[in-house]
Amino acid sequence: MLADARVCAELTRKHARTFAAASTFLPARKQRGAFALYAFCRRADDIVDRMDADWTSHLANAELAAYRARLAAALSGEGDDAVFREVAWTASEFAVPEPVLLELLNGIAQDLTATEYRTWNDVRSYSEGVASSVGEMLVHVFGTAHSRGVLAAVGFARTLGVAMQLTNILRDVGEDATRGRCYLPTEDLEQFGLSRDAVLNAGIDPSGARWKRFMKFEIARARELYREAAYGIPLLAPDARRCTWICATGYAAILAAIERNQYDTFSVRARVSRWHRTRIALGAWLAPDAVVSPQPTSYSAIS
Repeated sequence: MLADARVCAELTRKHARTFAAASTFLPARKQRGAFALYAFCRRADDIVDRMDADWTSHLANAELAAYRARLAAALSGEGDDAVFREVAWTASEFAVPEPVLLELLNGIAQDLTATEYRTWNDVRSYSEGVASSVGEMLVHVFGTAHSRGVLAAVGFARTLGVAMQLTNILRDVGEDATRGRCYLPTEDLEQFGLSRDAVLNAGIDPSGARWKRFMKFEIARARELYREAAYGIPLLAPDARRCTWICATGYAAILAAIERNQYDTFSVRARVSRWHRTRIALGAWLAPDAVVSPQPTSYSAIS
């Protein structure tokens, strides 16, 4: 229903300005599906945020279980509000698999307990749940240029999800620490003479050489993930490529903002200016060929 779609659109435009702006390049039908998925993910994430404010983990777990039940009901044709009805429409219209919707909720559930991410693989696994799942959902909404390219496009979209989540983690180190969370790989911190406890207990000097070296290492890792993910853009349907490119480029720009802030992600939040976001969108509009990355030879069979 149009009223339901408006609710999801308003929520997206309020909380995800870059994504909302990029979605103007999508056809209306795909934009509606993308907004429904964003609203669904945002509502789920809010459960964890409320726990941080004044909830206990027990109550948040109960609400997340209820959220899963409401999703199941909606997918069975019994959606009880605008967001769930829109998610059900999107899942049906674009064949979004139910398991990937549940993967997101299972990933978010990890935030309900204090978890140490010992290795990069641990962080990547977490990122797959909370972000790669979203990338996979969107591939189904965006479509692919060729039906045989779906699996490859999903793989690249999931890599992009990891890149974006790592960007989030690097940007929000100080904010997460105030909530008792540290998503940085403990082994990586130790490699640079740092510790998880120091991150959580204001024991890091963000102007120090060790922290800067650590951040440079992680930023390089994130940029490599963005480069890998870029090969998936040409596999998408042409009418979804600009939106994807703008989202990826806009998020990657946060890394440069961190660098401009001298790697201090404890006391300063890295932001991409409105002018820079506008330039990215304008570039996608005026130079559409620039948003299509060359495909590796190994994908010639798909194309």
